[in-house]
Amino acid sequence: MLTDGYIVEVITQALVTIIAVAAPPLIMGLAAGLIMAIFQTVTSIQEPTLAFIPKIIAVLGSLIMFGPFMLAQLVEFFDFLAEFIVIHMA
Repeated sequence: MLTDGYIVEVITQALVTIIAVAAPPLIMGLAAGLIMAIFQTVTSIQEPTLAFIPKIIAVLGSLIMFGPFMLAQLVEFFDFLAEFIVIHMA
């Protein structure tokens, strides 16, 4: 039987997994955007589309670099979820 504690455990694990999987691309995109904003401010180039390409490259690079870690986190969560369903729903 499901209790409040079990539901809170699943939601907590899901939120931790979401943060761990989403953090690397978001942080890399943020860093690339910040660097490009500083560069644009220093050089007085105010082209709004100039920052998109470095951000895309940074996010793609982070997906390539952190992809195995992100996949491992998702597999670990789905294993936890499958085990939880088998144990508590049977």
